[in-house]
Amino acid sequence: MNLTHSIENDAATHVERVESRSIDWVPLTARHGKPWSLFPLWFMSNANVTTLATGMLGAALGATLLTSLLAIVIGVAVGTVFTAFHSAQGPQLGLPQMIQSRAQFGYRGVIVICAVVVFSLVGFNMFNQMLASDVLVMTTGVDASALWYVVVSGLAVLLAIFGYHWIHATQRWLTLLFLVTFGVFTVAALFVVPLDASQLSFANFNWVAFLVQFGGAAAYALGWAPYVSDYSRYLPPQTSPTKALGYTYGGVFAGAVWLMALGALIAASFSGTSPLDGVRAAADAIIPGAGIWLLIAALPGLISVITINIYAAALELITILDSIRPVVPTRTVRIVACLVIALAAIVGSLVSTGEFLSNFGSFLVILLYVLVPWTSVNLVDYYFVRRGHYAIREIFYRRGIYGDWGWRGLTAYAIGIVAMVPFVVTVWYTGPIAQALGGADIALFIGLAASALAYLLLARSIDLEAEQRTALAGKTEFGEEAVQFVRGNRTPNLTT
Repeated sequence: MNLTHSIENDAATHVERVESRSIDWVPLTARHGKPWSLFPLWFMSNANVTTLATGMLGAALGATLLTSLLAIVIGVAVGTVFTAFHSAQGPQLGLPQMIQSRAQFGYRGVIVICAVVVFSLVGFNMFNQMLASDVLVMTTGVDASALWYVVVSGLAVLLAIFGYHWIHATQRWLTLLFLVTFGVFTVAALFVVPLDASQLSFANFNWVAFLVQFGGAAAYALGWAPYVSDYSRYLPPQTSPTKALGYTYGGVFAGAVWLMALGALIAASFSGTSPLDGVRAAADAIIPGAGIWLLIAALPGLISVITINIYAAALELITILDSIRPVVPTRTVRIVACLVIALAAIVGSLVSTGEFLSNFGSFLVILLYVLVPWTSVNLVDYYFVRRGHYAIREIFYRRGIYGDWGWRGLTAYAIGIVAMVPFVVTVWYTGPIAQALGGADIALFIGLAASALAYLLLARSIDLEAEQRTALAGKTEFGEEAVQFVRGNRTPNLTT
């Protein structure tokens, strides 16, 4: 494939100057693209210094490099499974992830999940902004965090406003930049960066450090799940689910494992260092003075991942508003939502305090706990209960067949949360079973199993045949294109 030609083709042929859609269904006439485009998007979303910082969590608790690497590979492999399966939903439904979740949680019930996702995305962007600001302070010598938060967020929100296709194109170009800069750095670091031989063994294996690193890696990879299909929903419905899943999995896994492993290497070589100081020290050990230039090269990746989060959080915010009172998802509404999300992260960054790694690790753990039951319910519904068959038009009706409050999904979600409590390990509270296990955190698996089993049992009362009849009748009467005009309880205006 010709990457440059593909980027130019997207920009010249398919891309609106500013994307007009947000939470509405993407009509078939607007579907285009190839599933391979998901690889650079998700590779670059993970190939940044925030991911690198995640790879330093185990070392901070005494894990050797080999222990950290094992936890990283297994953790990312597990977390990415769920993200990839969500990505495959986008081309089939043409909907943002949280709008589709109305089928499990209800027209208004989905507000609960959306609020969790918005909070997590704003939190991620706070950490991303802090790192980007530190990069600018280190490279320019101008110690003005508030200014840098505004500059970084301003660039990120501008790209988010331009929207879906420009984000995809930007990530492809940044993938090339990353491969040239961090690719050379990584290879050189393996030979030059000093490393104690004890780091290459499992001697005195630290289970707590292993599980913290595993949980952080899994949560980071899983963190994309609530909005991963937002970035595949423009692909044609004929897109192979296997290819969409495979390219997403490959992109997340390759980017996350690479940067987390690099973070673990830096933490093992420069004990107690911060992520950015470690990168700079490692680069300077290779070529004196190279650290500054490598940090500058890392800055676009940080800005782009902030963009990814702003764009997705804006869709979640619009979904919340639409679930309270139907809104017409115009371009202006999406732009305003992007600005609100960006401003929230700036304010959060300004008022936050504390040491970066400890805060970030705690944030990832909590994120894992609250997302696991949702992903379990959504995937079980899509792949085992409704098997990808939804009355899409009904998703946009407050009093449609999915109801205001999806009691089955909400109940299964709550059961998953409650089931995890005895197993959780946080800086504020450790469950009694986790204490009995010596601090081992297996809440992820408990939450997945509890929510999945609960939803499967509760979903037995769903009248799937009636839903399918409703879907077929709506398609026959109004056509697939009608769903883009349905808001709340209003009849679609097919002459619009």
